[in-house]
Amino acid sequence: MITVDQVRALTRTLPRTSEHLIRDRVKFRVGSIVYVAFSQDETVMGFAFPKEERAALIESEPAKFHLPRESDLRFNWVRAWTEALDEPEMRELVVDAWRMVVPKKVAAARLGF
Repeated sequence: MITVDQVRALTRTLPRTSEHLIRDRVKFRVGSIVYVAFSQDETVMGFAFPKEERAALIESEPAKFHLPRESDLRFNWVRAWTEALDEPEMRELVVDAWRMVVPKKVAAARLGF
């Protein structure tokens, strides 16, 4: 199980990230683009993810991953149950989501590419 505090600790190391509390939901973003967000009760973590790969991810582990609500299907977004994620997997998902929203040179500088 992962927590908001674990995600917060990771996002503090990712350049250009800011944390916001919007309608009692913790969200992490770069500029105006949200790349990770939690449900109010913190049982669900939503994250940026390529739309074209979304179905395969959800089908691979349907007990862990699920679609966002219908109104958010137009976005590059997937949701996961926090109790089903471990820390290494969370780190990978969060960093990949962050990479989707920052300039490539910023990601390369942070990740050493």
